[in-house]
Amino acid sequence: MDLKLKDKTVLVTGAGRGLGKAIGMAFAAEGANVAFHYNSSANGAEEAAKEAAALGVRAIAVGADLADGQAVRAAVESVKAQLGPIEILINNSAVTQSKPFLESTEEDWAPQVGITVTGTLRVTQAVAQQMVENKIEGSIISLMGDSGRVGESRLLVTATTRSTTLGLTKSLAKELARYKIRANAVSIALVQTGSLAEHTGNADDEKMKRILSAYPLRRFGRPDDVTPTILLLASPLSSWTTGQAVSVNGGYAMP
Repeated sequence: MDLKLKDKTVLVTGAGRGLGKAIGMAFAAEGANVAFHYNSSANGAEEAAKEAAALGVRAIAVGADLADGQAVRAAVESVKAQLGPIEILINNSAVTQSKPFLESTEEDWAPQVGITVTGTLRVTQAVAQQMVENKIEGSIISLMGDSGRVGESRLLVTATTRSTTLGLTKSLAKELARYKIRANAVSIALVQTGSLAEHTGNADDEKMKRILSAYPLRRFGRPDDVTPTILLLASPLSSWTTGQAVSVNGGYAMP
């Protein structure tokens, strides 16, 4: 199926490694031009851009600390200058931490709120403004963890920040519809990437079995389990889909 993504300009945040990088590569495979955003994973983003370019598309690595509004705006303008106005934004950047809430501190909370919430607002506003100015019928897709929908022990702060994605998505969908800009969310459970151990607390084999028992499909996700849904939501073929939260989670949580 032709998803009609060829020559679209895509910005993926947090794309220097893991799922973000896989999402960027999936768009490149569909013929889209991709900006791989990074903060600390410059080498990974630059390598991803080279791999994407080898597929015959234009691709760049663009750095910005999402905690810095000026840096975010500069990065968004840089993408426009090098690849053209952004037509698709994938909000993937987030900070998570597994820790009992009663043992956590405000220092633990700050980066989670600062990046997952405020950082996402910064980049979304900058891109949405660019879409409106350039009369782009754009698509904004924000990833979130299932903890933000169903709650989870040891992930209280992460769940709190992730839950804001639902409010952001639904509000964007209503406010930006007049500009023909769509907004949707993709909610995921554990996906096998280089950071899986961080999310499972470096669990031993026995604990991993217990974690897996919560998944009816009895396995964790893979990046290629998630990317098709994102591609479809970003596609013009989904032009009547907005304000939705789609779960791709192996059955871990069901609406």
